[in-house]
Amino acid sequence: MESPFKADILKGKVALLTGGASGIGYEISLQLGQHGASIAVMGRRKHVIDSAVEAFQSQGIHAIGLEGDVRKRDDAARVLESTVKHFGRLDILVNAAAGNFLVPSEDLSPNGFRTVIDIDAVGTFTMCREALKYLKKGASGKDSSVGGTIINISATLHYTATWYQIHVSAAKAAVDSLTRSLALEWGTDYDIRVNGIAPGPIEDTAGFSKLLPQEILSTLKEQTLVSKVGQKWDIAMAALYLASNAGKYINGTTLVVDGGDWLSKPSHLPKEAVKKLSRAVERRSKDKPVGIPKSKL
Repeated sequence: MESPFKADILKGKVALLTGGASGIGYEISLQLGQHGASIAVMGRRKHVIDSAVEAFQSQGIHAIGLEGDVRKRDDAARVLESTVKHFGRLDILVNAAAGNFLVPSEDLSPNGFRTVIDIDAVGTFTMCREALKYLKKGASGKDSSVGGTIINISATLHYTATWYQIHVSAAKAAVDSLTRSLALEWGTDYDIRVNGIAPGPIEDTAGFSKLLPQEILSTLKEQTLVSKVGQKWDIAMAALYLASNAGKYINGTTLVVDGGDWLSKPSHLPKEAVKKLSRAVERRSKDKPVGIPKSKL
């Protein structure tokens, strides 16, 4: 699908993406790169990073790959330092690294709960904190009035409740809270915009296939419980919007990109039955006398 943005909308910018070599993170990396940014991707699997960087470079994108675990402060600091050393600056940080698996709450160990919290919430905070000195106004490559941009990839699981993902719901709620708090503090002090993106069901991702195997997904679609499935491109376009000057007045917002999925509920009555009830109520309303009966005067 063709991008609605100009090809040079991020020209001269440098972006570091955790989890940027696979899934939604890969597509965001690709689109940021295709719109002018230089790209650094961080992850734990060297072969995945190398493959992604090779693909980006084959399309003319300036890209490097850096191994690291967002849960480790030393890794975060090293990767950020290497990015700035290579490109001379940092303008955009995208926190897309995440952990997820389905498990009933009574079967979830404290260690399993902690692992997801560490990757999603603690990892996001660690990357943000270590990136501050490079993103704040007046940092390397920036003037004294303009700071950088942080985009945290969240979810909609915690907006209501989600079966068998208590650990992820808690982690993403924390990420949303981090986004708002950092936007308030760092937007005021350092002119850094901090926003989030909450994807809905996105096809062709490892998380989607793991959480909704094909046989289950087919059944859900037949039952219209999953009516809309998005593409990775949709999330990347949202990231482009937030990272570019088009989103320069947006701070502290988590943009829901799910086609309205989290708002949907199964209808208890067919639409025709609702219309029939509505017409009956309307007729009764028209037949009802208006005014105060004489007996009450």
